[in-house]
Amino acid sequence: MAEEVIAKKKKSKSLAKAMHNFNLVEEYYARLVMQFSNKVRLKLYRKIASLMKNRFSLMDALDMLYDGASNGGKNPGEPLAIAIAAWGKSLNNGKTFSDALKGWAPDRERLMLSVGDVSDLEGALLNLIKVTEGSTKMIRPIVGAITYPSFLLMMAVLIIYAIGVYMVPPMIDAAPGVRWRGLARDLVDLSGWIKDNWLFAFSALPIVMSIIYFTIGIWTGRIRAIFDNIPPWSLYKVFTGISWLLALSALVKGGTPVSTALRALRRDASRYLKERIDKTLVFINNGENLGQALGKTHLDFPDKEIISDLKIYSELDNFEEALDNLANDWLDESVHMIEEKAGVLNMVALLAIGAVIAWAVMGTFEMQDQITSGMGAG
Repeated sequence: MAEEVIAKKKKSKSLAKAMHNFNLVEEYYARLVMQFSNKVRLKLYRKIASLMKNRFSLMDALDMLYDGASNGGKNPGEPLAIAIAAWGKSLNNGKTFSDALKGWAPDRERLMLSVGDVSDLEGALLNLIKVTEGSTKMIRPIVGAITYPSFLLMMAVLIIYAIGVYMVPPMIDAAPGVRWRGLARDLVDLSGWIKDNWLFAFSALPIVMSIIYFTIGIWTGRIRAIFDNIPPWSLYKVFTGISWLLALSALVKGGTPVSTALRALRRDASRYLKERIDKTLVFINNGENLGQALGKTHLDFPDKEIISDLKIYSELDNFEEALDNLANDWLDESVHMIEEKAGVLNMVALLAIGAVIAWAVMGTFEMQDQITSGMGAG
């Protein structure tokens, strides 16, 4: 027993010493690694929760994790070791764990650890892991639903541009007096326009996508609610809605009242989500339950079916558990739904580029026929 106490003290001294060993450049790099790597961060959270489940204090857990991350103190410059040492330093200075994570983790994660019954840090960490993994699970199908069709559209523009540069001019030169008709005229006109305006043709899609990307989180109002029914805005609505519902269910399950949880989630929300939370809070403050409040906003957020379910579940005694089950079920359904939408969009894009190629080939054949006819008439 005495040996265990001595070993624990040595670990604490090792961690305390490490707090002063790294420089600003190393710390900055470690912060970047922790901020942008969900996998590293969640793995560390899971280890902390596991140790706390086995009755280790938070500081003891960090001591043990630092020992592993730094290879027994031999590699104190490892990003993970620096992060753990910095958190330990903050805890020793009297800060809470959520405050210690400032600059090391997203604000939403810190929020979920600071709101509710944080005396159960193990439970808060597990809820946080579930929410973050749930949100991350949706990113891949959403990216696939947008990038592949965009790539095929750019390929279609490139094909028409190549036809306008390499195929159409020699054919026009071969028959300068021919008046093009039908598909041949359309091909000549469009390929010529793309050839002359190639910069606009190739930059139009990236510009449009950039505008959507930078405005999708700040555009609000009734018109936005209409656009929420079509991609890519509908995909953003689903992603934001499920992330919000998962975070809300985690906070409510931890004992936080719905109104308090909504105000807490508002702090780190986009303008898009703030508008929906603010309108919901107006009706909740007037005595409506969560489902009724969401319905009266007339924004169909997060989803019509979810709103209908919440109107019922909000009146149940086990609302916290029902909300948690609803959020997890909707996550699985949403991932499947987005994958289906991505498949449809990809199929439409493939058919579109196939149609472009077929149109170009038919236009080329018509040009050849009209050149032959023109020569015969001449």
